[in-house]
Amino acid sequence: MRTAEPLPLGAALEEAAANRERLWEYCEALVVGNKRARLTGPVDPETLWKEHILDCAAALPLLPREGRVVDVGTGGGLPGVVWAICRPGLSISLLDSVSRKCIALQGIVDSLGLRNVTVVCMRSEELARKNREGFDIAAARAVTAAGPLAELMSPLAAVGGTLLAFKGPRVHEELDAVGEKWSRLGLGDPVLYPYPLDGKERVIVRWTKEKTTPEQFPRNPAMLERKPWWR
Repeated sequence: MRTAEPLPLGAALEEAAANRERLWEYCEALVVGNKRARLTGPVDPETLWKEHILDCAAALPLLPREGRVVDVGTGGGLPGVVWAICRPGLSISLLDSVSRKCIALQGIVDSLGLRNVTVVCMRSEELARKNREGFDIAAARAVTAAGPLAELMSPLAAVGGTLLAFKGPRVHEELDAVGEKWSRLGLGDPVLYPYPLDGKERVIVRWTKEKTTPEQFPRNPAMLERKPWWR
């Protein structure tokens, strides 16, 4: 584990500002979508912008202009929809297993006319069976701890691809629990990209997929917490 230079937040926020009109439409669509299903916490566009849109945009310097992305446990489409708007060359799959969220999210995607976005309503282990190592980037925000999350995401990323996880103040505790065993999933050691936002220190964890993930991963969801893969 190592810490890289802080993300160039200024450039990321400029990119978000250049797409503000479309991103604001997304905020408003999220407010409507929240009435159908619990997609995210805040329910007003201004708070969504400050707490969610800008946070998702912080990762833009880590993204390519083109490629296949899966947003695991997407909820209301964060970060996937933000990335799809700012980087139209990306092909983004929004993955969630809760049908009512998927229905509401599809309505948002349709209202925004996002042709580079697909809503996928299934569990991550199901997608790993159908499209194993089919993505250049697997990403997640506010899903679960780093260890279990890496088990869910690593089978989805192609060799040479990337895993990205948005994390908060417990990130070191989560990573230390795994230690140096990431190679069991085919991953290199994590790299931390810190960034300050709204007075809080946040971090994006990045893994490189160095080799094929063993076929036994991901396991049944009940096993993720009960029997950690690194023990």
